[in-house]
Parts: sequence; C-alpha cells; structure tokens
Amino acid sequence: MFSKQIGIDLGTSNVLVYVRGQGIVLSEPSVVAISNTENAIMAVGRDAQAMLGRTPGTITVVRPMRDGVIADYVITEAMLRYFIQKVTGRFTLFKPDVMICIPAGVTSVEQRAVHDATIQAGARTAWLIEEPLAAAIGAKIPIHLASGNMVIDIGGGTTEAAVISLNGIVVSTSVRVGGNKMDDAIATYIKRKYNLMIGERMAEDVKIKIGSALPMDQELTMDVRGRDQVGGLPKTITIRSSEVREAIAEPLTSIIAAAKSVLEQTPPELASDVIDKGIILTGGGASLRGLDKLLTLETGVPCYVADNPLACVAIGAGLALERIDVLRRSLPVVDN
Repeated sequence: MFSKQIGIDLGTSNVLVYVRGQGIVLSEPSVVAISNTENAIMAVGRDAQAMLGRTPGTITVVRPMRDGVIADYVITEAMLRYFIQKVTGRFTLFKPDVMICIPAGVTSVEQRAVHDATIQAGARTAWLIEEPLAAAIGAKIPIHLASGNMVIDIGGGTTEAAVISLNGIVVSTSVRVGGNKMDDAIATYIKRKYNLMIGERMAEDVKIKIGSALPMDQELTMDVRGRDQVGGLPKTITIRSSEVREAIAEPLTSIIAAAKSVLEQTPPELASDVIDKGIILTGGGASLRGLDKLLTLETGVPCYVADNPLACVAIGAGLALERIDVLRRSLPVVDN
C-alpha cells in the first residue's frame, strides 16, 4: 500500500489530521489569511489565527467553514490542499486516500461540496463519514455490536447528538450551536454589561480559563482587555466565572435540548442500553468544566467526557478508513 491513509476532521474552529500508523499529526485552527491586493493566500492555520483582529486593510482573515459546512468553497479547497501537502509532502507520487468528516444533518449539496473540495485538494479517493459515527469510533466505543451507544460531539460550529448501533446511526440531531456561539455570547454579554468591546480570541480565552457549566466550589476571575465603547480607549475589567456561566446559558440550553430530543426518539431497547452505558461527550466543547455533570442532571443519564475529546473525530475518521470494507454501507454516498 503506497497511498497514505488520512482521516481529516474539517471543523469550524480546528482542522485535525490523522495518518494511519502515526496518529494525529496536525492540529491547526481553520483560519486563512488572504491578501486583498493580490487575491492570494498569505497564511493558513496557526499563522493566520495570530493575525485575527490585527490586520491592515490589505489583508482579510476568514474562517472558510461556518456551522460545520463550507461557507467559502475556493478558500476551503486551498486550506485543505495546504494541510494535505503538509502531511504527505508537496511532491508525492501517490495521492492519499482521505476520510473526511461532515455534520450529521447536512444536505446532499453540502456533502458534495466537501467531497469535491477534498478531491480537488489532492486526494485520490474521498470518503465522507458523519461526525457522531467518527467520534464514537475515535472514543473506542464498540459500535459494531447490536447495542445502543450515545455520543454528543460538541464542536466549534455544531453540536451533534446520536445513538449508534451496528455500525450505523439510528437517531441523530444536529444543532448549529457550539463553542463559537459560546464565544459570541461571552463577547455580547461583556459588551452589554461593561460597554467593552473584546475580540473573538479574548472571548475564547475567557471561556477556556474561567468558563463553567455549573457553579464551582471556588469561583475564578480573570482580567479582560478590550476597547471601551464610551471613551474609545483601551480598558481592563475583571470578570468572574459566574458571569461567564450566565453569558453561555443560552447555547448550553440548546445543547441540552439536542440531547433530550435524541433520547426521546430512541427506540426503547436502545434507550435501556444508553442508560446502562451512559453518554460519551467528544469535541472541544466537551472540555467545558462541569458540562458532563450538567447533562447528567438534565437528562438523568450518566455522561462521561472521552479521553482526548478534541481528537476523537479525527482519530475515528482515520480508523474508519482502515475498516472501510465493514463501514462502507453506513457512509453517505456522493453521486458522481
């Protein structure tokens, strides 16, 4: 086998790449910097993210993925090509086989866009796999058994909840709420309460450092820097974790509603399996403090965060490519 086998988690916030035999080899933000004068790509990934909110008028920094789907086809293709070449080497004799993740609720047009962008970016063959299925495989859940397993994958743009049995998704729901919506909610809250404008990177920092889904024994505080809306000058305020919790209450409610909606539609036999085994949380959003406990309280079903939740989907995509003969029937088909 000369072709490399690659699993890609093409996320709204991050792109992770898994190579067979090597594990996760690349994890970078899905951000691209474009020169407006030359209409050319200047930086991709971490280098582009460092420019967010800091560019002159001649440079635009964009996220080509929105809510888990392609918002800008040309830039997504260029970003994919950059990451695939970074992993395989620029001049490779054999094109790689790629398994790429898509949200469970996407349309056939959106599926086609991801498939075509992957082929154009240099893949020999491109397979699509739904994120909850990839997340379950990456979390080492035995999905081939005739038994129900529930996964909630909380990404940057979407949250996917699904019950999986016999290598396939039985019930699933996808809501376009994830880590980015939490960041927006934090920025809006600070703007409304303190008249302070903050950037998306600062909002994300607040969420990671002091954010929580439930009250903590010891509340945390953090200094937040931004621009005062009234005076227009830079200003620093101190924000408490209880305020962050208040700010992100709405996105969390949507995630809980998605989990409940899947549980309500689950056939009774599988529901009893889910109660026995609990719900596995994957994706970057699963790292929010106390989110597993909040979901346990709200659904009455024990919830656990997977090991290395951010990488589960990419690992699962790579492992799925190794088991393609078994999983082929469960994957979405793109008509050529």
